[in-house]
Amino acid sequence: MPPLLRFIILRFLSIPVTVLIITMILYAFVMITPPETRAQLYFSGKMPATIDSEERIQRYTEKIISTHHLRDPYPVQFLYWLGQLLDGQWGYSPILKENILPALIRRTPVTIELTLYSLLVFFPLGLITGMIAGWRKHERYDQRFRAAAFIASSIPMFILALVLLDIFYVAVYWFPPERLSIANSQLIISDEWRQITGLVTIDGLLNGQPDVSLDGLRHLVLPVVTLSLMQWATLGRIARVSVIDEAQKDYILAARAHGVNERGLLWGHTFRNILTPALNSTALSVAWLVTGVYVVEIIFNFNGISDVVVRGLLGTPDASSVLGFAIYNVILVCLVMFALDIIQVIVDPRLREGLIAK
Repeated sequence: MPPLLRFIILRFLSIPVTVLIITMILYAFVMITPPETRAQLYFSGKMPATIDSEERIQRYTEKIISTHHLRDPYPVQFLYWLGQLLDGQWGYSPILKENILPALIRRTPVTIELTLYSLLVFFPLGLITGMIAGWRKHERYDQRFRAAAFIASSIPMFILALVLLDIFYVAVYWFPPERLSIANSQLIISDEWRQITGLVTIDGLLNGQPDVSLDGLRHLVLPVVTLSLMQWATLGRIARVSVIDEAQKDYILAARAHGVNERGLLWGHTFRNILTPALNSTALSVAWLVTGVYVVEIIFNFNGISDVVVRGLLGTPDASSVLGFAIYNVILVCLVMFALDIIQVIVDPRLREGLIAK
């Protein structure tokens, strides 16, 4: 078997192991609550009509406890619960008035769109600006970059979001919150609209409605800037330090002695060797984005995955929503990290040589 294929298979097989360990820990915390409380995770949308007294409610609850093994030892409970998850039965949310898994899947494209565009913004900008700053160490550009990166990494994300809203929405009304304008929001839920990818910026083009795509991009500006700024600063700093380190190595000195110009040294030689630390930083940044995006969704009123957990915590806590949100988030992060690991091995020949050596 080719080393790269073996690596991909092993890395993919590690995902269910990671998810299994985390779900075991999550369910251990869930077991702290009494069985009578956890029985509510399995209630359907409403009690049967025949249940009209406290005694009958207790009997109905006991039936659920017995059916779902909620008083059995931990291994029995966990295995039964895991089987329910694999069967797509993630519980019913009385707040959302629907099953948890379909609710999460339907809201996923909103979260993916925010995360994707944030990655497309901060990765090239962070890499390019950081590399130039490192190559021009201690020059005016480098000083400005370091000052900007310091400021960007010092502003809390929710503060930045509120400031951007105050300036660019309240003051000048350039970039409004929410995912789309009112008219286009009604359009995408009508029968005329075809949901193809779930991303409005792409589906607008596929539906022959470029104005919807432009409207979606306009609404994405502020949340994407909010999500990207700190990650740009982090990646830029790493790229800067990596370039400074590479610039002192013998192969750069030899290339310069052979007459290679500065642009060729930076982009033809140094660039390839700093991709590994840059991709490592990006993997961590994307994992942070997948979790940090929920704060931005709430502030800018994007009804993504965060909508499930926020509504589940309003009023009476909705355990099904919170638990389903946590598990779904773990799965998303594992899949994102898997994809970035594969990209890193494909891009960096040194990692591929390490796989062959093994």
